[in-house]
Amino acid sequence: MHGMTSDNPAAELMDPRRAEVHWPVRVGAVPARANEFSPRPESAPGLRPALIPGATVALVTGRTAGPDEPGAAGAPALPDWLRLAGKTQLAVAVAESLWQSRNVDLMVWATATSRTSVLAAYSEAAMATSGTAPGGSAESAAARFVGWLNETTRPWLVVLDDLSGAADLRGLWPNGPAGRVLVTAADAVAVPGGIPALPLGLFSHREALNYLMGRLSADPDRRIGAIDLVKELGCEPMALAQACAVITSSAWTCRDYQDAFVRRREQMTDPSGATLPAAAVTWTFSFEQADWLSPDVPAQPLLALIALLDGHGIPAMVLSAPAACGYLAAHHPGARPDADSAGRALLVLERAGLLTIDRTTTAPPMVRISPVLQSALRTMMPEGMLEHAARSAAGALIEAWPQEEQPGWLAESFRSCTASLWRAAGDLLWTGGCHPVLQRAGQSLDNARLTGAAADYWHDLASISERLLGADHPHTLAAVQRLTSAYLAAGRAADAVRWVQWVVDCRVRTLGSDHYDVLVARRDLGHALVAAGQLPGAITVLDQVADDCERLCGPDHLDTLGARDELAAAYLAVGRPADAAGLYRRTLEGRERVQGPRDPQTLTTREGLGDASQADGRTKDAISAYKKVLAGREKVLGPDDLDTIAIHGKLGSIYHTAGKMASAVHSYEQARSGFERVLGPDHPDTLAVRMRLARTYYEVGRLGDARTLLRDTAERCERVLPPGDRLTIQVRTSLADIGTGLRSARA
Repeated sequence: MHGMTSDNPAAELMDPRRAEVHWPVRVGAVPARANEFSPRPESAPGLRPALIPGATVALVTGRTAGPDEPGAAGAPALPDWLRLAGKTQLAVAVAESLWQSRNVDLMVWATATSRTSVLAAYSEAAMATSGTAPGGSAESAAARFVGWLNETTRPWLVVLDDLSGAADLRGLWPNGPAGRVLVTAADAVAVPGGIPALPLGLFSHREALNYLMGRLSADPDRRIGAIDLVKELGCEPMALAQACAVITSSAWTCRDYQDAFVRRREQMTDPSGATLPAAAVTWTFSFEQADWLSPDVPAQPLLALIALLDGHGIPAMVLSAPAACGYLAAHHPGARPDADSAGRALLVLERAGLLTIDRTTTAPPMVRISPVLQSALRTMMPEGMLEHAARSAAGALIEAWPQEEQPGWLAESFRSCTASLWRAAGDLLWTGGCHPVLQRAGQSLDNARLTGAAADYWHDLASISERLLGADHPHTLAAVQRLTSAYLAAGRAADAVRWVQWVVDCRVRTLGSDHYDVLVARRDLGHALVAAGQLPGAITVLDQVADDCERLCGPDHLDTLGARDELAAAYLAVGRPADAAGLYRRTLEGRERVQGPRDPQTLTTREGLGDASQADGRTKDAISAYKKVLAGREKVLGPDDLDTIAIHGKLGSIYHTAGKMASAVHSYEQARSGFERVLGPDHPDTLAVRMRLARTYYEVGRLGDARTLLRDTAERCERVLPPGDRLTIQVRTSLADIGTGLRSARA
């Protein structure tokens, strides 16, 4: 990406366009390695040797037996509690080892529970490795990033943590001779076939005993009965961690804990007599210990909020927001919890072994908790508690969500927490209307250019809002309007048309045909019809909208002017450039009177006039219009605004048509340098203008420049665009034509 070449790493470092990229690059919030981490030499052998350049390896749940623990082969499928084998921690250890030893120049850590979370990580990585914000959708940025991974000689590592079977990662699987891919998955079925899967399950007996003795090294007396406790807990990593947390924060020895554990498991065993996994019991001791450790701090109620959010990473500031503190106060009579007491409660929960607080990432600290433990906590919530906790968690998310979203993992953690909360709370977040946090999550997807995910999200929100609130509720209509915009951004114009028509019908039914909101909805319908290529219908709708806006609002009202612009664009698209030009002139006069000649909307209307003039064969008028637009945008928006740069490309085209080849070359060169500067050389807009410039070079006799530029552009197209992309075919065709022309000239 952004000027990299696959055969010359030194050139990548020297490329001046990469001045803002400081290698090595690290993307994503890598969880902190636990202080008591065990490298698992007996129960997890072979990971580091298997993770060689070019390899993809998966760590999956599985019972493993060390030399002291026979009989694991052929064991039945493990319950959920036994999935907590420490796969993420082992992945962290390997990733950090590769990073610290400088064996990788790029490390990307992505939570892989959904396609959206992986796209967000890849989009951030694309920006981090290019030095510029990637243009287009997150899907296109991710595709370019994966293409770069496949070609670069820089050593890289991508970790896809906690891969879910529900995550659709088509087109997102990285590959390449210089890279390593490490996957962790609770379920082996989530891992695509052909990827080597290394099972990770229980500690060996020796590992478990070493772990326990190490955790209790500060007070050797606590170790009494350690061997028996290890056997009783079945060498389960999570159970041992929670047992150690309780023992070190109490007066118990290993023997005391074992006695209490045996009694508790007997009490909890169901009538079938099946033995519960040890972790299904040990967490209850940790839960009680948290209450004992915090008589004046509401630790257990705070855990109820945490159980509803995404355990892969909860920004700690969410849990100290006013809504969270208000919830804690309601469950702790006599106390007035504030942010400080919420922080102390988190420390208590960490000390009891129920969660971890990751302080290694950039602010804010992140709270992590096992999804299995979260599920257990939700099942034990008393009646009525879920709704109170859910609405408090939703309020806390809204209060803590930054107005200006930071790129990367922080925004994704808020979205993931909202998704987790919605799954847990269901319709409880719709009491009195759609909760604002659900709307904010959709807006965040829009802002992150996650177009496909945003369209799916707004569709779900609109459908549920219609079911629960009714079609005419303001929240339903707002969701549908967001949905139509998302569909258009995702290139699903036909779907947008259907939903905009739905809005028009609802508005007319409740407001009448002449209401302002109805005019706006009908204009949106015309816009969607144009995008969908349904041009005759679009012209019919927009013509009526323009007349109605002028009748109701006046000829120079901004809505009237906007409706005329939409209609003129439809005329141009349907092949009526003279009609389009006439309407653009009329609108331009109105905009100059009302908004002034340099207003961005005035300049956009003038650009439309230039487009219509060019299509109508009025080359001189088109050049005049484009030059005025360029001068205005450079003064108002600056030379690096994308609309300013695009005008250079249009001028290049019209100069070429007029036979003014020197001016065409100059304009295309300006467009190329601008797009490369702002979007990078691998962006589709940059690649397209490079192709047009190369063709112009050829026509003015600069054959060597044309062939060199086209060869480089073809290589970039094949690396970053999907197979069979139209632009790639056009570039290859142009290159072949130039080759034929050169051979003919030599003959």
